[in-house]
Amino acid sequence: MPSSTLDSFHARQTLKVGKKSYDWFSLPAVSKDLARLPTSLRILLENLVRREDGRTVKRADIEAILRWDPKAKPEKEIAFMPARVLLQDFTGVPAVVDLAAMRDALVAMGGNPSAINPLQPVDLVIDHSVQVDAFGGKDSFSINAKMEQGRNQERYAFLRWGQKAFERFRVVPPDTGIVHQVNLEYLASVVAVEKGVALPDTLVGTDSHTTMINGLGVLGWGVGGIEAEAAMLGQPCSMLIPEVVGFRLRGKLPAGATATDLVLTCTQMLRKAGVVGKFVEYFGEGLKALSVADRATLANMSPEYGATMGFFPVDAETLAYLRFTGRAAEQVELVEAYCRAQGLFHEPGQKEAEYSSTLDLDLATVEPSLAGPKRPQDRVPLANAQRAWRGALVELLKNGDASGPKREVIARFTGEGGKPGDPITESIKPHDLGHLGTVVPVQIDGQKAEVTQGSVVIAAITSCTNTSNPSVMLAAGLLAKKAVEKGLTRKPWVKTSLAPGSKVVTSYLAKAGLDGPLDALGFNLVGYGCTTCIGNSGPLPEPIAGAVKQGDLVAVSVLSGNRNFEGRINPLVRANYLASPPLVVAYALAGTMDIDLARAPLGAGKDGKPVYLKDIWPTPQEVESAVRDSVGKEMFEKVYADVFKGDDLWRALKVPEGVRFAWDEKSTYIKQAPYFDGMPREPAPLADIKGARALAVFGDSITTDHISPAGNIAADGPAGKYLQGLGVAPKDFNSYGARRGNHEVMVRGTFANIRIKNQMVPGVEGGVTVHQPSQEKLSIYDAAMRYQKERVPLVILAGKEYGSGSSRDWAAKGPKLLGVQAVIASSFERIHRSNLVGMGILPLQFQEGADAAKLGLTGKETFEVAGVAKIASPGGKLTVKADGKTFEVLSRLDTPDEVEYFKHGGILPYVLRQLVKA
Repeated sequence: MPSSTLDSFHARQTLKVGKKSYDWFSLPAVSKDLARLPTSLRILLENLVRREDGRTVKRADIEAILRWDPKAKPEKEIAFMPARVLLQDFTGVPAVVDLAAMRDALVAMGGNPSAINPLQPVDLVIDHSVQVDAFGGKDSFSINAKMEQGRNQERYAFLRWGQKAFERFRVVPPDTGIVHQVNLEYLASVVAVEKGVALPDTLVGTDSHTTMINGLGVLGWGVGGIEAEAAMLGQPCSMLIPEVVGFRLRGKLPAGATATDLVLTCTQMLRKAGVVGKFVEYFGEGLKALSVADRATLANMSPEYGATMGFFPVDAETLAYLRFTGRAAEQVELVEAYCRAQGLFHEPGQKEAEYSSTLDLDLATVEPSLAGPKRPQDRVPLANAQRAWRGALVELLKNGDASGPKREVIARFTGEGGKPGDPITESIKPHDLGHLGTVVPVQIDGQKAEVTQGSVVIAAITSCTNTSNPSVMLAAGLLAKKAVEKGLTRKPWVKTSLAPGSKVVTSYLAKAGLDGPLDALGFNLVGYGCTTCIGNSGPLPEPIAGAVKQGDLVAVSVLSGNRNFEGRINPLVRANYLASPPLVVAYALAGTMDIDLARAPLGAGKDGKPVYLKDIWPTPQEVESAVRDSVGKEMFEKVYADVFKGDDLWRALKVPEGVRFAWDEKSTYIKQAPYFDGMPREPAPLADIKGARALAVFGDSITTDHISPAGNIAADGPAGKYLQGLGVAPKDFNSYGARRGNHEVMVRGTFANIRIKNQMVPGVEGGVTVHQPSQEKLSIYDAAMRYQKERVPLVILAGKEYGSGSSRDWAAKGPKLLGVQAVIASSFERIHRSNLVGMGILPLQFQEGADAAKLGLTGKETFEVAGVAKIASPGGKLTVKADGKTFEVLSRLDTPDEVEYFKHGGILPYVLRQLVKA
């Protein structure tokens, strides 16, 4: 807490809570008109009032929020300083690698390595490394846990070194829970205390779903690892005072609808409204009908609807949740007293704040839904799921099915012209369907079966989005119980898994007697971590994988997650649908997407009669009763009593000693980061980009899943060849996520996604490009290395929403190491644009109405970007010349701090130079 705060508004006061007194910075002392401001902006206001120093935070910054115009375009930059930083291990390992490398660089520049320490509290939760190798058995969890520890010993020993070497840095060991659920159930305080000063608990996290904590009234959102490292080192997050979209909720959910259905509905609505870069704040009388778990489900999906966050205010339900999850009584008392005093506590019927725009939803209109097959905003009502699936299948196959069915057959197959919910005409002869009707016989687990287009090969109850919510988890268990009682079983080709976000989930499933039915259907515990949703689904059983390849089938996954981008879940699964946990179980029973669950039976019961979804769907009363009788405060207290201790495997790790990390040259997991190699004390002057070549030309919606290395490492790709050259067998490759601490692996996997489409190589999928001088087709990595030898700078051309998806720092680090100096796109996702700046890559935006295609750019040109050398302030226009074509682009250096970071070649060199000067 800065003791030098100017406090020009005389806001510092004393707040007595019980027997304790705290200093606090009173917002009512600053303004008598707080009610007009959305609650989220009041928290930003407190952040500035408390940190006013005349330099980073000026009185004018505070007044800008007080004068906030909901209809104005955001223009005012402020410096937000979170109270803490949250990491997961995929993004956390490279962050710690960078800090360790900074210590070495500081020594080389004559500094003290101990000066490199987190200045803010940092929690890292190891949750992204467990893979679903074993499934469907009682020992699946222990097998996967042992394989996880075996694969990741180097990484985990490194993190344990960091926990000892760095101050204010804690690690939650593997096999404990998902970072966002652990944050919700344990780490978050709602009101923090720093050096005797009470303040709102705020954070940034290196996972875009950090927003889940907004459901608890905590301000926080996802940032790139680069921004998080800067925050750890005391640098504020520069941001524009945002627009705030109000989302009014009314009524309550109807029978049959779940919180998952609600979030898919809201995601579709908000995507359509356009909320990228904005705050969304939920309000209205419908709040009282939503538990904190329901709110967290909605907040979690903020990245999917594009908002910076989806905020819920603190209210009586928040306090009840804090008590229920075992928070100390005096902490709950502090939260209530502080939030009431600050005007941050929501009471039913209070005056509505002003918003930039408002959406409205009657919860009673929400219906059971899925989303897919490629994007979370593409909601499909369950009543129309079969029709939508068939239409998606035709689209997925139309480019590769020259001998496909006739137009009239496709029309009957998809039910074209019918209304949602109408039965689809089935009077089609199989031989008329062509590839749409491919059937591949398989032998699996001693059974004969058939795998077809639309076979569900993965059904996963996974991800923080839904496993934090007892109502949907217990609904899945109740549905499983009824299914087992009826005599239903999962189809043998379905890989099933249960990966909860915390051990509390398995505690209440066991108490409710629902773990047995889930196990009976193959939903055995496979791990406590982020699995299928991030691509850690593990391999498909060989007979099923072989059938998918043989038939060139469009296989399907159904998962209770938040991400379903193409190529993300499993390399062999082309269609992915998000669904509630009970629907995941239902589709495991059905075994196919090509089914109308409202009319067709899931299967035959033990009495030979058909069993329909409606026969086994739990009632709201059954779910409410299960939650009431099975979920208890004592479970949270027991699970989190020793959360940092870890199991025997964790405690047995051999941990290096010392202030500086002893890098192992033979390590294939942890390598010294190269970003500070040969770095001078002062940055070189900015220079225009000349003689550049296009490394790739992309269309719209290129996500960080396309850019950043993720999932499996291909044996025949640059990263696989590199590892094999070091003696690592393909069976020991692990995943890109696990090797994020090795830049040599990661740079080779950048732009290597099997589904990425570089328009410079038409008709080809994967990380391939053309080296222009030689016209040779090469992997993007090999081409970039050749360009580096030739001293040729590189640019990327792209369409709209470049970099949408998870907040992956390697989506910026990888291009930096490939030699990319600028990305010219139609628009950028918020976090990724910031990450590019953080790595010293210049984000440039085509002018309105222009793009690469309209300008006639093919990627064969030589590029020059004029005006870079003169950049001195945010925004502005630069001129691009490309073989006779000249056009203007907008600089997307959006804040003065970003201009400084760019001048230094990135945020980390900037911070290091400031430390050297100090």
